[in-house]
Amino acid sequence: MLDIVSRFQLDGTPIGCVDFGSGHINKTYLVVTNRPHLYVLQNVNTRTFPDADGLMRNVILVTDHIREKVSDPRQVLQLVPTTDEQLYILEEGNQLWRVYEYVTGSICLDQVESPNDFRQAGKAFGSFQRQMSDFPAERLTEVIPDFHHTPKRFQAFHRAIEADRKNRAADVRDEIAFFLEREASAGKLIQLLESGELPLRVTHNDTKLNNVMLDEATREPLCIVDLDTVMPGLAAYDFGDAIRFGASEAAEDERNLSKVRMSLELFRAFSEGFVSVYADSMTQMERDTLCDGARLMTLECGVRFLTDYLQGDTYFHITRPEHNLDRARTQIALVRDMESKWREMQKTIAEL
Repeated sequence: MLDIVSRFQLDGTPIGCVDFGSGHINKTYLVVTNRPHLYVLQNVNTRTFPDADGLMRNVILVTDHIREKVSDPRQVLQLVPTTDEQLYILEEGNQLWRVYEYVTGSICLDQVESPNDFRQAGKAFGSFQRQMSDFPAERLTEVIPDFHHTPKRFQAFHRAIEADRKNRAADVRDEIAFFLEREASAGKLIQLLESGELPLRVTHNDTKLNNVMLDEATREPLCIVDLDTVMPGLAAYDFGDAIRFGASEAAEDERNLSKVRMSLELFRAFSEGFVSVYADSMTQMERDTLCDGARLMTLECGVRFLTDYLQGDTYFHITRPEHNLDRARTQIALVRDMESKWREMQKTIAEL
């Protein structure tokens, strides 16, 4: 590992390299030099992201754009150049390596510890949207094509039902029926994008709390990390997936469905943060579809889990035989809860 690190322009001599972070896609390490100076080394998973150059071009374009708008260097990720003045190493076999400056004086939370933490996450992702609102999103590479094209996710779902490779469809008729009953509404955001009623934006597409670096003293947001899924999309995608994951009162694979609810308190907290910094850059239609983003991202995620279950669990990592089915059921319960709280959700956005 130190051989790789030595090919980057570090401050001092590397003296240690240990596993770092809680991510499941890339291999991430914390590097210490004798100065001392901290860096984050990553080996990017090019099976998930085969277009390594396109991915890194996105990261460079986005970080360069944000850097022009911030005063604190901690407010944007900083790539460390290599000894031959490149910003990443791409070796034979599509092995992608990069080094970031460590964000000093920061903390990262895996779970919401208070509504204010989630409010700060909302501010962070709202700031990201505002900072990138004047960037032409079509310049970015679509590193995962049709990632949030919900109608195409439903098309894959239909194919999985018809193929029924593992003879599982008969046992999940109720779950299949739930999604099919909502298929007609699933394409709303795509339709509004295609009609020009929603603007194409730069979206992060992985808006979990642990992708926000907070100042360890003030708990104010510093920057967004894990930019590998940055690509063209809709603001409602980022808002919606944050609510799906962060405002749920239960784990994503909770088997006791009575525990699965969307917290209106956490919904309001994230919305307050997001809207407070992004409102002036939003269109009216973007405001009107934030709640749709929460429901549709949850619906889409549930369809993906159930599709994978029907196909024999080939995409999502599982730790038990019905893991993907459990995940699909939690998303079903969460969609139902959102639907029951729809008026309160819309009222919250309108008030903000």
